[in-house]
Amino acid sequence: MCYGKCARCIGQSLVGLAILCIVANILLYFPNGETKYASEDHLSKFVWFFSGIIGGGLLIFLPAFVFIGLEQEDCCGCCGHDNCGKRCAMLSSVLASLIGIAGSGYCVIVAALGLAEGPLCLDSSNQWNYTFLDTEGQYLLDTSTWSQCIEPRHVVEWNVSLFSILLALGGIEFILCLIQVINGMLGGICGYCCTHHQVRTCVKKL
Repeated sequence: MCYGKCARCIGQSLVGLAILCIVANILLYFPNGETKYASEDHLSKFVWFFSGIIGGGLLIFLPAFVFIGLEQEDCCGCCGHDNCGKRCAMLSSVLASLIGIAGSGYCVIVAALGLAEGPLCLDSSNQWNYTFLDTEGQYLLDTSTWSQCIEPRHVVEWNVSLFSILLALGGIEFILCLIQVINGMLGGICGYCCTHHQVRTCVKKL
């Protein structure tokens, strides 16, 4: 079992997920492809928290590139013993994983709050309000109420789709970073590459 290869796979997956988070967050600024709602500040306040751009995006790139570079890393050398340096690198990747956990967790929380509160929209009384604020998220189950938002057109579908995507992507990122915490600890303690028997022996010593 090679923990470095596992980390590299996780890192490559995180890069793709981070890019998708950034794209989804950017799309939230342009309901139906229109820019006027952003310039007029007629968007949900949770759109401005940059959960996909910062949390699920930039804060995920850091651990992702750390994981990808682990196979070439030799941070301490230990008198020429290459595997010792790689163990050191694997343990340091745990810290990078914690940054990823924080970023993805932020993305998940903001996306969930955005879904629960609903979009800011023009209602039948010609007022810009959070029409579904008092429904405690129940509007998600009753699509017949979505027509209460007059403008932007289909803004409920837009927000629900994109915040749901951010919620799912952030959740996957969180799980992958959590897996790397375990992977990094095992790789650092047991060795960069080892057999299943060595893994069991190492775990028993913990």
